[in-house]
Amino acid sequence: MTDKAADIARMSFEDALAELERIVATLEKGQAPLEESIRLYERGEAIKKHCEAQLKSAEARIEKITLGSDGSPKGVEPLDSE
Repeated sequence: MTDKAADIARMSFEDALAELERIVATLEKGQAPLEESIRLYERGEAIKKHCEAQLKSAEARIEKITLGSDGSPKGVEPLDSE
């Protein structure tokens, strides 16, 4: 794993999302030189994948409470992600 990939892997979801928002804002301004824009885009893509993986992991851990016919909780089941 490269230093940059390891750096991204250690980021919390919130930190990764904040950096991704900064990258998008910089690219939208269109004032970065081409090489810098490419570097930012590549880092943004890696951060996006990191965020998606973290969200997928969180979804897998979430359960929903199921209710019986009388409305009282009867157990839990995996959350439907769709």
